[in-house]
Amino acid sequence: MSLKRYTSLYLALWKNSVVREMGFKLNFLLWIVVELLWFGLHLTFITVVYLHTDRIGDWSKWHVMLLLGASHFIQQLFTALFLNNVIAISEHVRTGRLDFMMLLPVNTRFLVSLRQVDLGAFVNAASAVVVMVYAGHRLQIMPSVGQYLGFGLVCLAGLLLHYSLMFLLATISFWTVRAQGIVWSYYTLFQLSRVPDVAFQAGWFKVFFTFAIPMLLVANVPAKLLANRLQSPFELVVLLGLSAVCFAVSEGVWRFAMRRYTSASA
Repeated sequence: MSLKRYTSLYLALWKNSVVREMGFKLNFLLWIVVELLWFGLHLTFITVVYLHTDRIGDWSKWHVMLLLGASHFIQQLFTALFLNNVIAISEHVRTGRLDFMMLLPVNTRFLVSLRQVDLGAFVNAASAVVVMVYAGHRLQIMPSVGQYLGFGLVCLAGLLLHYSLMFLLATISFWTVRAQGIVWSYYTLFQLSRVPDVAFQAGWFKVFFTFAIPMLLVANVPAKLLANRLQSPFELVVLLGLSAVCFAVSEGVWRFAMRRYTSASA
């Protein structure tokens, strides 16, 4: 009964998002175009880089294109489902809107996290799929059904990881006036996921962005899985494990913050 109730609620939130987006059609189309141009700029940059070299480590041009597509796909799904909602948490706390959400007969984190959907980001995620398909064609790889399922699983893990870490940072707004700057700073780190991990020498930087803030795992693992380059299950296990741990930590901090929340008027 609870699952059916929350599914109906989420569908209603989707309906509201469609109505809102269609009320501002020009803005909806403009942001799609802007994101497509930005993605195209990244593709152009990689093309220019490979005019001067054949490989980055053992990554060919089309392997990097596959990685770029995987990174953009995960980022756009995150944008579609979570970005606007997580960014808004600070304002909910500051203005007192969170007080009213807490009064509703629904899980507050569910409502805060999934209240709005950015439909345009799904269009941009589709453009990433096109790039991945074309890159796979140029690499002459034919992923098996198991690889496709594995790709979907690690993409979900990467999505959960991004959401959990960004939600955790947004929770800081319970103790500060605003936290958007911190949250947006994390979002800018998404660009690291577009870079092959072999481009970084072994050291503290690579360790930090593999285990502490695992940007080098989020897209590299899915791309390697599709291209048959995942030589060891270690990276896969780390990505799945970190996504579960980060979600658990974010939930613990959220509950801690909610127990001590005294409303904006207090």
